Amino acid sequence: MHADDQVGEGVPAELAVFLRGAVDGRPVKIAPSACEGCGGGVFFVLVNASGAERECSGCGSRAFIADSEEYWNEESWEDDEPGAAGCPCGSEEFEAAVAFSLGDDGSVRWVTVGLQCMKDGFCQAPGFVETELGGFLE
Repeated sequence: MHADDQVGEGVPAELAVFLRGAVDGRPVKIAPSACEGCGGGVFFVLVNASGAERECSGCGSRAFIADSEEYWNEESWEDDEPGAAGCPCGSEEFEAAVAFSLGDDGSVRWVTVGLQCMKDGFCQAPGFVETELGGFLE
């Protein structure tokens, strides 16, 4: 971890370490993903190259992750319609967290979403999730 990293309460330690390793070496702020409806932290996640949407496994409430809503439309999908995130073990339930990579002036340079499987703890950052100041990168 970087000396200036900030990890929010509720981020699983393994997921924080994974996200730290997935970013560009700058300080990061890592925040957990929590359902606004019931406070739950376990989700089914739809992903593509444009973003991610989560569905709470407890109450079914849906929300976009980070700035995904800005890019989540059929025009941007082209040949990349959203699909369910899945773990190699077959599970589709995850805890999620977002790492905001910070510039020297404190501005957000990159956003990386991390998922940790509820069944076996496997951590991943689906390919859509890194964005640099204005758009998602594949």
